[in-house]
Amino acid sequence: MTELTETAARPERALLIGIQTDSIPKPEAESLLAELASLAKTQGIQEAGRILVRIRDRTASHLLSSGKVQELVRAAEAEDADSIIFDHPLSPVQQRNWEEDSGRVVYDRSELILKIFAGRALTREAGLQVELAQLQYALPRLAHSREDLMRQKGGRYGTKGSGEKALELDRRKIEARIRDIQEDLKKVRMERAVQRRRRERAGLPRAAVVGYTNAGKSSLLNAITNADALAEDKLFATLDTTTRRILYAPGRGLLATDTVGFVRNLPHGLVEAFKATLEEAVLADVLIHVVDASEAEPVRFLETTEKVLGEIGAGDKPTLLAFNKTDLVTDPARLDLLAERFPGAVFLSVKTGRGIPELLARLEELLTADREEWTVRIPDAEYGLVALLHRRAAVVSESREDDATIVRCRMPEDLREKYGGYRR
Repeated sequence: MTELTETAARPERALLIGIQTDSIPKPEAESLLAELASLAKTQGIQEAGRILVRIRDRTASHLLSSGKVQELVRAAEAEDADSIIFDHPLSPVQQRNWEEDSGRVVYDRSELILKIFAGRALTREAGLQVELAQLQYALPRLAHSREDLMRQKGGRYGTKGSGEKALELDRRKIEARIRDIQEDLKKVRMERAVQRRRRERAGLPRAAVVGYTNAGKSSLLNAITNADALAEDKLFATLDTTTRRILYAPGRGLLATDTVGFVRNLPHGLVEAFKATLEEAVLADVLIHVVDASEAEPVRFLETTEKVLGEIGAGDKPTLLAFNKTDLVTDPARLDLLAERFPGAVFLSVKTGRGIPELLARLEELLTADREEWTVRIPDAEYGLVALLHRRAAVVSESREDDATIVRCRMPEDLREKYGGYRR
């Protein structure tokens, strides 16, 4: 009897194409191409090769000249590539022309990121957001994805022009689905608003953990809260927000929310689609901006995150800058340069635990920086007021005086009226 064996499907092999222009210098183009390779790896795509192309004159049909098109098609054939992925936006026409000329699947950075997001959305909200971005991206590409969409539907023989094109029907279905998703997201956001109001009633300050993808945000949240947020050494390991309580000082806590990671040239539709997730950064009292210190260009990644934060209205938030993965930095001079350029930043390693106590101490300073320092005398009969100060205020010192407790603290504004009669 013949024994049947299963053969594992070959992973997609892709030729990666980077683009250098007058506005994108070679070092940046090389860095972006390396990041494209990381994105492809995250999606389980095997790199067949990478080529950096210098563009002087763009063409509407392929972006590149006909000679360069032929050169890249031959390279894809030589490397046995299944697909070609560009680190540059392709128009629907350019995408279609490349696929016809190469006989391969061709797409760009935006579509690759959408594929990654689609596979990593765990909650209903993230799933809706990703589907919305996918549909908005696909809408102008209907003719590219469906060769038969231009055939007539619904008309009788001889009634020229009376039928509707399948393309138009498809477009209507997608537009209707987009409207449905937008309505569903409104409901989800209302539910999130209710949850947020409940957290606000708890009286705890809020922090949003932000940063470039794979900087270690989820790992940091796990380390300081004993949480179990998904943390992998991959780009976009998690797309869903995770909120946990942090005890940043004895008796004092805050609610920290992990957010989706940023990346250069993030598709605009995804920025729009993820506003519900990113609004945690807008509404937070403080931001913890995590940067991978081991990266070759940590400042560039920092600036990318700051740019998006500015776009969503969170650019002026009090921010604690945290350089993570210092255990991977072999040259101490690099850290010295970063410390000189960013005074006040914390340097830590989630893996070894180094710097986390300092991060919590700095977090307390940041949260209480704008509070007035008060000294209050609380009689023993009202000792519950002392306990409240330990929960809500930043207690500097505490001492005894006869039948009362003397507390020096940085007083929250909403407690000042309550303690006004006890102030010394």
